[in-house]
Amino acid sequence: MPEVQRHPDEACSRSKTRTRALTHNTPNAMTLTLDQAISRIPFLAESKNVVSAPLTGGITNLNYKIDADGRSYVLRITGANTELLGIRREVEYQANLAAGQLGIAPEVLFYIEPEGYLLTRYINARRMPPDVITRAENIVRVVRKLRLFHRRGPELKADFNVFRRIEMLTAVSREKGCKFPFDFDWIMQEVRRVEAALLKDPYTPTPCHDDLLNLNWLEEEVPGEIGEVRLLDWEYAGMGDIFFDLANFSHHHRLSDDQVRLLLREYFGEAIARHFARLKLMWPMSELHEAMWGTTQTGISTLDEDFQGYADLWFGRARQHLTDLRWGQWLKEVASR
Repeated sequence: MPEVQRHPDEACSRSKTRTRALTHNTPNAMTLTLDQAISRIPFLAESKNVVSAPLTGGITNLNYKIDADGRSYVLRITGANTELLGIRREVEYQANLAAGQLGIAPEVLFYIEPEGYLLTRYINARRMPPDVITRAENIVRVVRKLRLFHRRGPELKADFNVFRRIEMLTAVSREKGCKFPFDFDWIMQEVRRVEAALLKDPYTPTPCHDDLLNLNWLEEEVPGEIGEVRLLDWEYAGMGDIFFDLANFSHHHRLSDDQVRLLLREYFGEAIARHFARLKLMWPMSELHEAMWGTTQTGISTLDEDFQGYADLWFGRARQHLTDLRWGQWLKEVASR
């Protein structure tokens, strides 16, 4: 999922428990070769000095750095069967295009249809590992990028509702005979309680990113300047609840309660109890989405990955939050005025 835009020798690798591939990224009948893809981009096809090199950092898609006529680009060739994960490439393009125009993501320079391949500006950037991105000043920078997309992003042609996605992944997993945890009925009971509580104060569908793990964040390196924070990988973007984005970032970076309050103050101007409760309820919903993603992969993926271990990890983390002593309090506070 993260499209790491660095030189191959410097690119970030992703641990196996964090990968999100559905199938190997070898070309299928619907996939263009690298040369074919380049030939579909007019300003690259016309160049006499195109040089390409693979980029690492993810296995869902194939990524290449392309140098031509003194400029550098990233060409992303999509992996096979990713539509089974609910990914719509035209929506990803729509979201990434807007995010690039807003200064949030690397700019989209060309889109190959119908294959859904993206050509974006190559950026010299460094990672923002968890101990860096969770510094107070960087939480502020992250929140400002998210709020900008939430407020200025376009109406995306897809929805992202975590409750419907959990249901969808559960249905696929049952069809494939996947293993469920012993307490799955109780877990789903809590999911329904959360949805019922949140529906007392329904969210306004808002353009969201929905996949804010650490490797999707980079800081652009600009000599003599403070580089911009850039957000990659818009595959799961859709119209959703802003609190899913806020909770998704929070749980992927293990934010403390004080850091969550800092995040909320920067986003809303204050950290009121109702907002804190909503984020805390959405936090395990995001973790359960990760868990069900891993469960589904055990039934449909051909990769040699420990998807069951991934699912078990996230079910365990979700349980910790579902049994928090403040859980009942948050269920009551979320709709309070």
